Amino acid sequence: MSRPVTPLVESLRARIVELLRQDGAVDGTRLVERALAERLGVSRTPVRSALALLAQDGVVRRDDTGRPGYVLAGDVLTGDTTAAASAPGSVGAGRLDEAYLAIATDRLDGVLDDRITERALMRRYGLTSAQVTEVCRRISEEGWGEPAPGYGWRFRDVLTSPESYAHSHRFRAVVEPAALLEPGYRVDVAALTARRAEQAALADGGVREVSVPELFDLNSRFHETLVAGCGNPFLVDSVARVNRLRRLLEYRKTLEPDRARVRCTEHVELADLVVAGRLREASEFLAGHLGSVAAEKQGNG
Repeated sequence: MSRPVTPLVESLRARIVELLRQDGAVDGTRLVERALAERLGVSRTPVRSALALLAQDGVVRRDDTGRPGYVLAGDVLTGDTTAAASAPGSVGAGRLDEAYLAIATDRLDGVLDDRITERALMRRYGLTSAQVTEVCRRISEEGWGEPAPGYGWRFRDVLTSPESYAHSHRFRAVVEPAALLEPGYRVDVAALTARRAEQAALADGGVREVSVPELFDLNSRFHETLVAGCGNPFLVDSVARVNRLRRLLEYRKTLEPDRARVRCTEHVELADLVVAGRLREASEFLAGHLGSVAAEKQGNG
């Protein structure tokens, strides 16, 4: 009978993959137990157990030169491994967006508890250990999840109700136009020009070619660049936080491509007004834009 996997070993499995990614490890990279144990601050025994689990996942394999130990069985930088390419039901690197959105949907639906282990995510979504690490890293970067004390992951609060979603739009309608009128407003023209180019590309048909998360990121980045020009850290941080909180619910309220193109075109016009220094006009334009978007999205789902 196999011995149960301890929380420490579960945690080490994900941490080893993250170390390999940070090191830029490639297929065939040799994994030395002692070196890993020293870097992770643990003994060699749990590291050996974690490597055995990674071997089961197909992330590492026995050294075929006859030397004891393991070597990397793929490229952890892309989440692609030898086993991941052939394992039935696994999610390849090109489909990590699907796994990410499935986790987001289950979180919104209340299917997932506040805390979950990497192993549970692997089983539920058909992921390898490396892929779970990559998805969880993205969730952490986007602010709706974080490593839990000890092991596993925990989800942070997000907006889930229509009422909270409506409140977020009213908050934005108050704060963002006001930010453009703050004394000493000075936008980073180079950054805004880059955001304008992104929005122009979306308006030119790109909205049909990007994923829902990518569209949300591009639009949020545009608005946050505008607000950053006010130089008020309280306004800047609050807008960024609201964007993180509303991220998941926005995935269910994405506009139809034709409507999204209209909104991206408005972003281009707004950027031109700001660069031209017509801030009062830009503030009024932004208020109308936010009001229209809120009405459309609150009527969608």
